[in-house]
Amino acid sequence: MGNPLTSEQFIRLLDKRLRDVSENKIKEIPTQREQFYKVVPSDSAWDEFFSVGALPDIPAFNGKLTYLSQSPGYLTRIEPKEYAGAVASERKLLDDKKYSVLDNRAAALSESLVRTQEKSGVETFAYAFSSAFTYMYSEEGLSLCNDSHTTKSGVSTSTGFDNAGTSALDKTSLAAARLAMRRFKGDIGQRINIDPDMLIVPDNLYDAAMEIVGSDKDPESANNTMNPQYKRFKVVSYMRLDDYDTNNWFLVDSRLMKESLLWIDRIKAEFNTNVDFDTFQVSNSIYARWACGFIDWRWVWGSSVS
Repeated sequence: MGNPLTSEQFIRLLDKRLRDVSENKIKEIPTQREQFYKVVPSDSAWDEFFSVGALPDIPAFNGKLTYLSQSPGYLTRIEPKEYAGAVASERKLLDDKKYSVLDNRAAALSESLVRTQEKSGVETFAYAFSSAFTYMYSEEGLSLCNDSHTTKSGVSTSTGFDNAGTSALDKTSLAAARLAMRRFKGDIGQRINIDPDMLIVPDNLYDAAMEIVGSDKDPESANNTMNPQYKRFKVVSYMRLDDYDTNNWFLVDSRLMKESLLWIDRIKAEFNTNVDFDTFQVSNSIYARWACGFIDWRWVWGSSVS
């Protein structure tokens, strides 16, 4: 691909005899990130998030008040990165072309930007089992889905702090994931209110997921056994997950996900057009800054299937 675009490269566009000329006729994969993220504006170089733990149980009164302790949570920092791109076109090409293509460079750049943002958004799930973050610093230092989450309160984390599995998606593993999420604990080791209601899968698993939740009868039974998973979960096919793995799947509490999974728009798309004084070359550019990350892990169960 040349840069700038010239008449020599696109000589066919100067010829009226072509029957048809199209530009980017095939539609892109639809955007999905706003289905998962809470989108927030920002005016800072980075945003930091912190939490304070819960109070323990109230003890019996023995004639003197007992003062309760409270522990800090973990710090999370999410820092936007810069993204920018440009296209340049020879003035002669724009003057002489005979077809309505290469006219709206801003729209083409915008489409490219949205695609790039979608690829950023899917990374939270695609790399859910990795602690190598693109935009984040996490004081806990663990992956989103991990079998050994920690707390500063000093309570045992042997149960209720594991949100990662390895089982392939089927009715048994889905039921087990739901129960595991229902047993999640807060920072002081107490049960918390988790209500998993969404199953996020790559396209490759969509049919299997729908078979599990789409019928009121157990799909694996010939005796009309009731299917307890029927309509319990909304199935969402996250198409870009297939670009990373076709077997991993995620069960989420969608309400809590929208509180814990953040998309930070530091600078929304800015467009500029410039005409070079010496060459008359026309340049169009786009610039934006964004980041995404999570401030808690308790909204999701992930299964990394080998």
